[in-house]
Amino acid sequence: MAARRRVPFDEFRDPRHLTGVRGELAALTYLADRGWKIEAHRYRFGRHDLDLVIRRGSVVAFVEVKTRHGSRLGAPADAVGWKKRRALALGARWWRREFGRPGDQYRYDLVAVALTGSGPRIDHLEDAWRENV
Repeated sequence: MAARRRVPFDEFRDPRHLTGVRGELAALTYLADRGWKIEAHRYRFGRHDLDLVIRRGSVVAFVEVKTRHGSRLGAPADAVGWKKRRALALGARWWRREFGRPGDQYRYDLVAVALTGSGPRIDHLEDAWRENV
């Protein structure tokens, strides 16, 4: 079986993927402007990825970014069900093994990005859920 090629952002054609990347880049800028260091963007593990991994001191947040053009698809937090959380926990464990530091504190955040005509509206929900260990 041939390995799948990673497609660079500028080659994305699916509007859903383009919307997602726009939201991730808006979230990345928003978080960096608030003092977070971006540790990773789209950290890959298997066929999944973590949208963002951010750090401020010893606090590391694994960030899921949900982007919407409007409210017809429901609240962004509603799109992060138990299966998605389980996949994110797996990715977080991979990342911690590879890059974690002694004394780090970990959490899961959600960034909701609403793309509007006047620019993105961003809501950062810190410690949005806990991993069931």
